[in-house]
Amino acid sequence: MIELLNHPTLLARAKGTGALVADILQTLKGRSTVGTNLLDIDRWAKAMILEAGALSCYVDYEPSFGRGPFGHYICTAVNDAVLHGRPRDYTLADGDLLTLDLAVSKDGVAADAAISFLVGDAKPPESVAMIDATERALAAGIAAAGPGARIGDISHAIGTVLSEAGYRINTEFGGHGIGSTMHQDPHVPNTGRPGRGYKLRPGLLLALEPWVMADTARLVTDADGWTLRSATGCRTAHSEHTIAITDDGAEILTLPTHGRP
Repeated sequence: MIELLNHPTLLARAKGTGALVADILQTLKGRSTVGTNLLDIDRWAKAMILEAGALSCYVDYEPSFGRGPFGHYICTAVNDAVLHGRPRDYTLADGDLLTLDLAVSKDGVAADAAISFLVGDAKPPESVAMIDATERALAAGIAAAGPGARIGDISHAIGTVLSEAGYRINTEFGGHGIGSTMHQDPHVPNTGRPGRGYKLRPGLLLALEPWVMADTARLVTDADGWTLRSATGCRTAHSEHTIAITDDGAEILTLPTHGRP
């Protein structure tokens, strides 16, 4: 299903949900220090979501690629984990590469975003470069989006940045439409051919999410039935924003409140 949120009140709601997601992620990033347990991050996320009167898109989520309901409020992926990281009893160490991925729904509209960052003082150059590549790819994808552009234009822009940075690209999971529900059509692969695919229209919301693994494009599924890890055990990174296609281009919805004009 491809859903267009053309009514001004719906876009205003989407902005509110997006800001909530972004603010929660920034709060959690600040709390995610050496010694923090992933289950504590999940509890903090739950408290902030409920306090805001929002709904988790994850707790009861039960797609074909997962094993049973996800059962948690946020995805926490550490080091070789990259997607759908199920919170577990793990204490963060100095230099860990942590990805937080959060989707919530409020006032009938969902928003989805992810950030990757290094915990503590250690800053391995390879990890810094990988995070930077996903952030630059995300910016390129957003710049390629706008009314009349096609999904392939976004995919090509993302893929160009990632491949030029030396990363192999997995196309099993990528960006997606979003609106009244978290996962909708169209699928937005992280590489593609320009000028191909669905033509973007005002009112379309998209979650764009470049992600890479340091030396492979192959995923393996963890014993928890959810967490996707690099097949070689290498580190990974993931960046994501929800954007709205408007008459003037693309507007990022998942910016923290202090980052908005």
